[in-house]
Amino acid sequence: METINWKVDGMTCGNCALSINKLLTKQGMQKVQVNAVTGEVLFDSPDALSSLDIARKNITDLGYRVVDDTQENIPVKKKFLGTYLAKFWFCLPFTLTLMAGHWAMTFGFHFLHNAWQQLVICLPVMIVGMNFFGRSAYRSLTKGIPNMNVLIALGASAAFIYSLIGTFTGDMDKLFYETAASILNIVFFGNWMEDYSVAKTEKAIHEMTKVQKVIANMIAYDDAHNENIFPVENIHLKVGDLILIKTGEQVPMDCKVLSGEAELNEAIISGESVPLFKKQGDTLIGGSVVANGTVKCYVTATGKDTVMNGIVTMMKQAQGQKPPVQLLADKISAIFVPVVVSIALLTIGINYFFIHQTFEESLMRSIAVLVISCPCAMGLATPAAIAVGLGRAAKHGILYTQPESMELFAQIKQIVFDKTGTLTTGDFKVSGYKLLVAGEETVIGNRESEVKETGIVNRESLGGDIDPKLATTDSRLTTPDFQKIVYSLEKFSNHPIAKSIAKEWKTAEVIKWKKIEEIKGLGMKAIDKEGNTYMIGSAKIDETIEDKSHHLYVKKNEQIIGWIDIADEIREEAKAVMAFCKRENIKTILLSGDNMAKCKLVGDALGIDEVIAEQTPQQKLDTIEKLCKTTPTVMVGDGINDAPALAKATISISLSSASQLAIQSASVVLMNNGLQKLPMAMQLGKHTYNTVKGNLFWAFFYNIIAIPFAAIGLFTPTAGALLMGCSDVVLAINSLRLNWKRIR
Repeated sequence: METINWKVDGMTCGNCALSINKLLTKQGMQKVQVNAVTGEVLFDSPDALSSLDIARKNITDLGYRVVDDTQENIPVKKKFLGTYLAKFWFCLPFTLTLMAGHWAMTFGFHFLHNAWQQLVICLPVMIVGMNFFGRSAYRSLTKGIPNMNVLIALGASAAFIYSLIGTFTGDMDKLFYETAASILNIVFFGNWMEDYSVAKTEKAIHEMTKVQKVIANMIAYDDAHNENIFPVENIHLKVGDLILIKTGEQVPMDCKVLSGEAELNEAIISGESVPLFKKQGDTLIGGSVVANGTVKCYVTATGKDTVMNGIVTMMKQAQGQKPPVQLLADKISAIFVPVVVSIALLTIGINYFFIHQTFEESLMRSIAVLVISCPCAMGLATPAAIAVGLGRAAKHGILYTQPESMELFAQIKQIVFDKTGTLTTGDFKVSGYKLLVAGEETVIGNRESEVKETGIVNRESLGGDIDPKLATTDSRLTTPDFQKIVYSLEKFSNHPIAKSIAKEWKTAEVIKWKKIEEIKGLGMKAIDKEGNTYMIGSAKIDETIEDKSHHLYVKKNEQIIGWIDIADEIREEAKAVMAFCKRENIKTILLSGDNMAKCKLVGDALGIDEVIAEQTPQQKLDTIEKLCKTTPTVMVGDGINDAPALAKATISISLSSASQLAIQSASVVLMNNGLQKLPMAMQLGKHTYNTVKGNLFWAFFYNIIAIPFAAIGLFTPTAGALLMGCSDVVLAINSLRLNWKRIR
């Protein structure tokens, strides 16, 4: 299977998206996601060009235009009357003339009393209207997927054909040319309003997806090794290119700092405008801005491989997914057109045979039923709200990868936090360590500390060195030896503690391992060229350890050669997040692999309701599974060992600094490397879900009320066409309210 991502132009509503979804599914495509708001079509296709060509042709036959990656930058030749607004303005004079004639006859004037004149004036509108609605309706019927244009085409055609009969028979009471013209013209205007309103809902995401051309300062060297700097557009950069970025300039593509220091504004990603300090070896994200400083970098990713593009892709995929609340609307939309046609036929029969209305009046009521019905509203209810919700979230550095989590946030009653790197900063320092030298213990930094106002937990560093006299034989370790072993092991780990220790104890002399691996929930294990086995991890690496109060133990073969304590800080925003949970009556649980004493310190400092410590990844998974059976549960984590549990939680939340595996397992990613946006993520999810519910209520209520009213003659076909166009605009406006809604 190959994943295909197309942009399809011409979709006006959720019913269009449903038609394309059905068509691709019938053809055998899998995991089909169609978003009427953005026009994104994502699906898995058998690796055959012929199947894609057929899919493209079928979508084109339905009246849409497929734009794949190879065509995105190809300018489209503008057709005559190529937009809804152009069609509306072209048809408007003819429609107003016909309506003026109709109103004149109502008041006894005989303006346009000639049937043939009315036919000639109506023909341009019918030609333009049926060229669009009629062709689209015919194609959808031949594919077995009737769309809403079937209703419009039937309504306008019925009025026109009946008027044509009146013209040939000379019966002026059968002329409804103004009805046929007004239906088509008003629906053109309504479609334009829909397009305009829906485009507003995706504005924030559209801003992120725009490829901005930035002039980069590219560095090149001539034959004499002289450095030359010349401007080049960022779209022409390649991985490995050297660039110079100065104060005030935008980072052209993802890159890594080779030299220099700078402060970066990454608000485009995190939603936070506070500059971040970057130095040699740090990664710069394309689109961020250098607030102060100058750096030389090399490009690490371009185009689709950049961080920004990855975020946008995840958001597009999220938009295409449908939460459970939308499934009922989709089922109704799927049978909506044939049901409405049946109701329209019943309307004629009941009005003519049972209520004894004239055939002309019965026909007008039937046409009103056809044109007032709106499957679009039901199809747009969810994507319109989700587009706005995702857009607002993106502005604040919140990435929903699974939009169904928005619906589930309304049911959440408990939230589980990992400790290291989640509730704490993950910026660790070695606070103490002990070497076992020739049967003796040498302690470096071993003074206990309490949780202070600064939030520092565990131990406090005292510094100091081992007496070199104690390390004169091969069986004894020196401080550099111990640090070299630890660094050589931890440099291969992605765990936050390991990264911090490796950064602090970095050395040029490293052990070259014959084999090294990271064991989830345990630590690092390696074998050197001499066959010695080394391990570093929690007390679980050796069951014989009696004192399990330290963070890490280092083992050579079957002997513990030392332990390490680290100091970590509780995140500044953690207390505010816990206060939010208390206010919302959400139970808080700390779930960690660390020992109970250390977890209890953090739990007590933050007022967490329950502490569950010393858990392996499997035990974390079992705990989350058990919690989810009692009530919907959120888990917030960031490590590799959190990934299985995150995947099992009702909603999983990860930080952007987390391991890639944890991010891939998350329903929501907080892009600002902290917890401060967690309350907003939860509240915005609930508000978005409530907006979806409101939209669906309006969509169902509108059709339940509008169709019967039209059937009994309370709405004319012209009024019906106007109401149908406005119904989608109401949904878009209601969705747009999410942009300004106050969120605590």
